[in-house]
Amino acid sequence: MNPIFFANELGGLMGNLIYICDDEDEMCHYLQKLLEGHNYQVECHYSGKDLLAALSRAEEVQGMLLLDVKMPDVDGQEVLHQVRNQFPQLPVAMMTGYGTIESAVTSMKLGAFDYLTKPFPQERLLSLVENCLERNQLREENRALKQELRERIYPETIIINSQAFRDIYNLALRVAGTDSNVLVTGESGTGKELIAGTIHYQGARSDKLFLAINCAALTETLLESQLFGHAKGAFTGASQTQKGLLEEANGGTLFLDEIGELSLNLQAKLLRVLENGEFLPVGMTRPKQTNVRFIAATNKNLEEETRAGRFREDLFYRLNVVTLNLPPLRERPEDIEPLIPHFLGLAAKKVGRKISGLTPEALAALKSYPWPGNVRELQNVIERGAILCRGDQIDLEALAIPQLAAPGEENSVVLDSFSLRDAERAQVERVLARTGWHKSQAANLLGVTRKTLDKKIREFALEPDKPEQSR
Repeated sequence: MNPIFFANELGGLMGNLIYICDDEDEMCHYLQKLLEGHNYQVECHYSGKDLLAALSRAEEVQGMLLLDVKMPDVDGQEVLHQVRNQFPQLPVAMMTGYGTIESAVTSMKLGAFDYLTKPFPQERLLSLVENCLERNQLREENRALKQELRERIYPETIIINSQAFRDIYNLALRVAGTDSNVLVTGESGTGKELIAGTIHYQGARSDKLFLAINCAALTETLLESQLFGHAKGAFTGASQTQKGLLEEANGGTLFLDEIGELSLNLQAKLLRVLENGEFLPVGMTRPKQTNVRFIAATNKNLEEETRAGRFREDLFYRLNVVTLNLPPLRERPEDIEPLIPHFLGLAAKKVGRKISGLTPEALAALKSYPWPGNVRELQNVIERGAILCRGDQIDLEALAIPQLAAPGEENSVVLDSFSLRDAERAQVERVLARTGWHKSQAANLLGVTRKTLDKKIREFALEPDKPEQSR
């Protein structure tokens, strides 16, 4: 069975090309000379028809348009109307003579960015052009940032080979077309946020915000403030009024990760939101309304938590309209092999190295490993291998997982007796040896501080082969 690949494309950046449309030759030449003198690219057109034809032929319409209001063939406002319909991303500044201010104001209502009254000083024109192009750049940066944030949640490539995960994904697509709340269950690292992102970005709310919060990562007080917002002075340090995620995500989707860690107090407040869309920010007396789709995730059995009194039954049923249970990676091993080159490509790009692949022994070991950390662990192991490999191939040593061994080989330590302390010591030794006992590099690879690494070195009584290399 071939894996499924889904891809999204990223558009290009806006440039500094300035279109000028004015039937007066002298005005066009003056503007062209002035703007080119300030390093702008200029393209002149002397009629509305000429401009519209040129825009239609262009591979990419970018920059801005300086458009005269009064022209003999096609009125400037009609040109503006057609440009706004066909090229809505192109901002238009109208140029008008004395006595046509009313027309310019009308043009602004039709979607013009700004207008200039002839004759206008150079500083006014240059300021307008700079502001317009800066706005273009900010808009593009904002679009790119939103795309980057989206890619973190809903990557441009989703790889599915197993029927088990394919069924879950197809069900997620069906759920996306509704507005029902969804509960996503499964072990850590199985892709719960990926599925949540799929539901949001394939649904009717895709043009609105997708916000996520980890309920286990914050204290109850801070979590309440993050979710519901707070008024200025509501508590120590609340120097200003702050919107919560419920208000920010209005019209969009709120992903509540590790929902099983929510306190009973916050569960009651969240239930109110689910029932009538009403919530009360901390320190305020008047409730607010929100229209949010909830997707919750947990690695706990909420039915057991409910029976034990740790999770409200009414909240569970509100969240559990549709349940998607993600299988762990060890139960869908056919997904491992196609995921490896995908993560390898991401890792090579991130670390700035050319990696051709894995050795046969390393590949076989990855395919046979049980992956307790699921897909997230697989990605981290591949990235670590890309950092630690000596050549252009990742071998067993570079994977740096003590439990991994080539098929048919025995581990240096019996797996059943391989304690967490033994595994930690082996990992620290391996990374220190690979970096030549460069402690700062080793600490970075291990994901700890230099102080923590020094503590582990003392704890395990480790010493470098060449003491002078330690730094």
